[in-house]
Amino acid sequence: MNKKIEAELIENFLVVWAPKDGEKLYQMGFYGKPLGIPKPKTTKFEVPLILDLMEGLYLLEKGIIKVMEGPQKGAVSLEKLREKARKIYEEFDLKYMVYKHLRESGLVVTPGIKFGCDFAVYKRGPGLEHAPYMVSVRKAEDEITATEIVKAGRLATTVRKRFIIALPKKETNKIQYLIFKWFKA
Repeated sequence: MNKKIEAELIENFLVVWAPKDGEKLYQMGFYGKPLGIPKPKTTKFEVPLILDLMEGLYLLEKGIIKVMEGPQKGAVSLEKLREKARKIYEEFDLKYMVYKHLRESGLVVTPGIKFGCDFAVYKRGPGLEHAPYMVSVRKAEDEITATEIVKAGRLATTVRKRFIIALPKKETNKIQYLIFKWFKA
């Protein structure tokens, strides 16, 4: 892609105002959400596209978008966007490491807040399938109780998803994934 798509930083998210550009990003990998369309049934729409900061940082890092801010439309640097994201997301660097790894593994990653996790992960994309995985990012030294695992497992089973805990290690740049499979005894 030679011409970068312009996105405007507004508060805690990015807006791609040009519908055709937003459509292009959405078709490229289901990035963002079309404004006012909670569950798009198509990859064609005539509305602005809203990106969260994690998606925006990834696309900026890849050179796909340029981020502008303010009335003078000054460019936002990668570092400024990263700093903003660090203020919004708890443990942003670890979560971003997992987001990036999943994206670069060919998966579609969306916010998982409605499932009580960090990410909903798709093999093909929203509208084409239900997300088969819900991913929570934890530090390796975090304690997780049996009750928390059972709660997450029950929720995952109810919404027909596999529950995965991602354990990124910044020092080694490696991620371990613990995948829980539930079965009836």
